[in-house]
Formats: sequence, structure tokens, C-alpha cells
Amino acid sequence: MRKVLSFKALDAAHVIEVDHISKVFPNGTRALNDVSLAVGGSDFIAIIGSSGAGKSTFLRCLNRLIRPTEGTLTLLGEDITHVNGRALRQVRRRMGMIFQQFHLVRRLSVLENVLVGRLRFNAASPLRYGCSILRKFPRSEKEVAFDCLKQVGIADLAFQRADTLSGGQQQRVAIARALAQEPEVFLADEPIASLDPRSAETVMRILKDIQERRNIPVLVNLHHIDFARRYGKRIIGMKAGSTVFEGRASDLDEDVISSIYGPKHGEEEGYDRIRVSG
Repeated sequence: MRKVLSFKALDAAHVIEVDHISKVFPNGTRALNDVSLAVGGSDFIAIIGSSGAGKSTFLRCLNRLIRPTEGTLTLLGEDITHVNGRALRQVRRRMGMIFQQFHLVRRLSVLENVLVGRLRFNAASPLRYGCSILRKFPRSEKEVAFDCLKQVGIADLAFQRADTLSGGQQQRVAIARALAQEPEVFLADEPIASLDPRSAETVMRILKDIQERRNIPVLVNLHHIDFARRYGKRIIGMKAGSTVFEGRASDLDEDVISSIYGPKHGEEEGYDRIRVSG
């Protein structure tokens, strides 16, 4: 049963507005089909759906890693759909993003990896930018980086090489690096997919804390229904590139899950793992 609920953004002013975007790749694959969404500053949005549903493409459109084929995107009232060059780089810097793969510089220390997120603020000064490239960071920048590490609970690991950390610790470094950008939006693409349950719980709590303490929206792609229901203030269900559900966690019942993933769609899609208990 298809169940699509209307849902008003929690804030009067929208941080992000997605207006009927679609994405068709050069090979003809339609990854997104007429998706619209309004995101407020107090939103924590969990996006769920099977592999290939369009979740990752959607987030990559939001931070303009890829350009939508149709529709418009606005960030704090500014149309970012077709920006290029320096304006495009600025848009990406305004959006903190973490991935399933941590994308850390393995030979650098934890602190240096976080300081990479501060390059946005040094770009205007050739001297400071050059010093940053040479790994010579001013004390003020290091203090910001340490603060970000404190927020994710690993300040004690600041001087360890990134490749000595566990997967959960590396993901926390990636979150701290994104925080160092001082983003206006936080995006996470399957951030707990490769983590053990304890580490996954820690990462989700950190993301929730970011939203509440900084009052910026967080959008996170998830395969785990239980985490989506526990942490998502809003749930978006995607299927075949379209939004097929939008509502609260309390609305996410078995009928809705079947409309998103298909009825009893088999172990290869992890139905038993994501099944709603009770």
C-alpha cells in the first residue's frame, strides 16, 4: 500500500528547498524523479529505501556533487542549482558531508585531518592557505579542531595517525572534520553501514547532538529501520528515485515499510534485519 503523508517543515524559514528535482545520468538511468522537500533548521531527517532507490544521488544533488537534470535547489533562499566554479566550491563548503567510507588522509594525525575542514576559512589568505597546505596551522585553528574532536568524544586521540583507529573512531574523525567547516547543513550518506552496533549507536547520538546543539538540519541516509525510527524527527522513504513516504517515525508501520521495500522482499535486501519489532 502506497502511503504518502504531507508534512510541514518544523521551521517557518526553510534552510533547503528542493523543488521537483530529477536526475538522469548520461546512460539514460533516471536516478531521481520529481522529488520535492522543504528542510527546516530543527529537522533531523532519516532517508530510507533499498539500494538503488536514489538516496545517495539525492544527497549528492543537495551539496551539488552532481547537478540535477530538472528542478531547482535553494540554500537559505539562494538558488544553487546551476552554480559553478568558486560559487560551487562555496556551496560545498557550507554543507558538511560524511560518507560510509571515511575519506581520511591515513598518514596524517587525527588533528591534521580535522584541520583540513578549516581550509575553507584560509582560502582568502594566500599566506594562511599556503601554511595550511604545509601543515603549519595557527593556534586558533588548532583550538577549533580540538573543540570539534571534543564534541565527538575523541580529543584524546588527536595526535594518533588516522590509520591506527577503529572504524567507529575514524567515522567520528570524519564528523569532526565536517564540523570544522562550520556548516549550515549536515549530510550523512550511510554513515553507520560498516560499523558495529555500538559504534553505530555512538555515531547516531553524535549526529543528533549536532542538530540539537547547533540548530542546523541533519539529513542521513540509512538502511537500518530501527535507527531511523529512534532518531529521525522526519522519515523520508524512497523507491525507484521517487519519494513514496514522508512522515513521522510513529507513522512507519509494516504497511509503509512494505510500500518502500516491497512485501517480504528477501534476505538479500535484509528484510529480517530491518523488520519492525512488535
